[in-house]
Amino acid sequence: MGTKTINLNINGMTCSGCSSHIEKDLNGKDGIVSSTVNHETGEGKFVYDTNTISNQDVINAVNKVGNYSVVEAIEKEDCCVTNAKEYDGQHTFDLIVIGGGSAAFSAAIKAENLGLTTLMVNDGLDFGGTCVNVGCVPSKNLIRAAETAYHATHSNFKGIKPKGVEIDFTQIIKDKKALVATLQQQKYMDVVSDFKNLTMLKGWAEFVDNKTILVDGKDTYTATNIIIATGATTNIPSIEGLNKVGYLTNVSLFDLEEKPKSLTIMGAGYIGLEIAMAYNRLGVKVRVIEFTDRPLRSQTNDITAILEAQMISEGIEILPNFRAIKFEKDGDNTIIQCKCPDGATTQLIEEGHIVVATGTKPNTSKLGLENIDLKLSEKGHILVNEKMETNISNIYAAGDVTNTPPFVYTAAKEGSTAVHNAFSLSKNSVDYRSLPWVVFTDPQIAGAGMDEVEAEKSGIPFEVSKLDLIHVPRALAAQDTRGFIKLIRNTETDKLIGARVIAPEGGELIQQLSMAIKFGITVKDLAESFYPYLTLGEGIKLAAITFGKDVSKLSCCAS
Repeated sequence: MGTKTINLNINGMTCSGCSSHIEKDLNGKDGIVSSTVNHETGEGKFVYDTNTISNQDVINAVNKVGNYSVVEAIEKEDCCVTNAKEYDGQHTFDLIVIGGGSAAFSAAIKAENLGLTTLMVNDGLDFGGTCVNVGCVPSKNLIRAAETAYHATHSNFKGIKPKGVEIDFTQIIKDKKALVATLQQQKYMDVVSDFKNLTMLKGWAEFVDNKTILVDGKDTYTATNIIIATGATTNIPSIEGLNKVGYLTNVSLFDLEEKPKSLTIMGAGYIGLEIAMAYNRLGVKVRVIEFTDRPLRSQTNDITAILEAQMISEGIEILPNFRAIKFEKDGDNTIIQCKCPDGATTQLIEEGHIVVATGTKPNTSKLGLENIDLKLSEKGHILVNEKMETNISNIYAAGDVTNTPPFVYTAAKEGSTAVHNAFSLSKNSVDYRSLPWVVFTDPQIAGAGMDEVEAEKSGIPFEVSKLDLIHVPRALAAQDTRGFIKLIRNTETDKLIGARVIAPEGGELIQQLSMAIKFGITVKDLAESFYPYLTLGEGIKLAAITFGKDVSKLSCCAS
């Protein structure tokens, strides 16, 4: 006989008679070895024969005793049950959410507020998804650590001579892991811990039909509506030898407790560039291979030129128009054969690790989507409209698995919107026109609305104002004038339709510019507003004035 112990939190006990009642009833059940219940703590400890019954059988048995109910299984068997009583033999829910990231949790929170019974099924990454586990949180933590190290060794002021810094890489990673664990618990698991209508199940979901899923090939669950929020993972290119030599992604890179000797990063998108700057500043030799003509190809040349110059000045090797075509091992080294800009072939030697940062792909495989004829984009994203609706009336999708902008905050909005629209006659839409975003390099790159290229494609009459930071008093005082503020306005309405910022801490400016776009603020309004002197925000006022005046010829606090 194999035994296992499960500890349960139980509601409904008011006296010792209650605990005795549960103990007596459970001890009479086949497969129960022993029962110990304490009405004061509300906890029960049950030892059972694993060859006869399961965790869930024990939970079900407790729920059938009087008016008592299990609210939490402290030890769980392949699942995490927030609402065990609702789970008791019930495989039918109002809503099924497939996924466990921000979109999924936002959907679950909205559903709980509406009183809907919800099943959240998740596999792959831990509950919390990409952002908290392997994305935003760990990367920005390491970026800040790296910035601290950099500023300890570099100064913009001649009178300040940095003495250097001692980097304990292992401790940095340990602190990162602790932060991730804390936020994963506090911002995700604790938020839903007292939900009465939510069941969380760890497992892989596959569609049987548009209302039914099969989890881990064993159990089926049905719901009136289903939301797919399975996120995205690193897209691994099909290059000869890559799988044989071994590689890292952001998932595995951030867990290295020993500082790598060097890194060759494949891809110069925002993920690759953030990684490059962070690890270089932590004392790692970094090389970036990019198959297009420049880093961050999605942005205009003037932005990428400033960032590229900064990265090169810090010792990061950037190889644009280089395409890796073959990987092979030579002892501890990795040989990378690349096609050069001139068409010739060369070899690069990497003594450390290869990091793949070549974009992401949606997690749509093995979901059985072919069983329901769900429409996908050419790149595999689930096609949704602004209401998060798919081509199947009762199936919605949200987050990085869809064709919408891939940000944690858009995912959260989409998850909530999907639930509302699934269970309401009124329909809400997600408006991305003023969406703010930030790339956490140094200087930071931030944007909202259109840039000049997008404005031209749209056919909107527009004008661009570009203010170099050398004209911003705050930047002059800090002796750090890297970057500019760029505003795009509709010339017919004078309304702001887009903005781009590249500046130290430039991301802190973009929300007010996003709000200006969203609410139709004119450039005249921006120029005539009050801004505190010697703040970076004053640069917005100066950039607005630049549409009509040469700010270099104006005095301080000009208007």
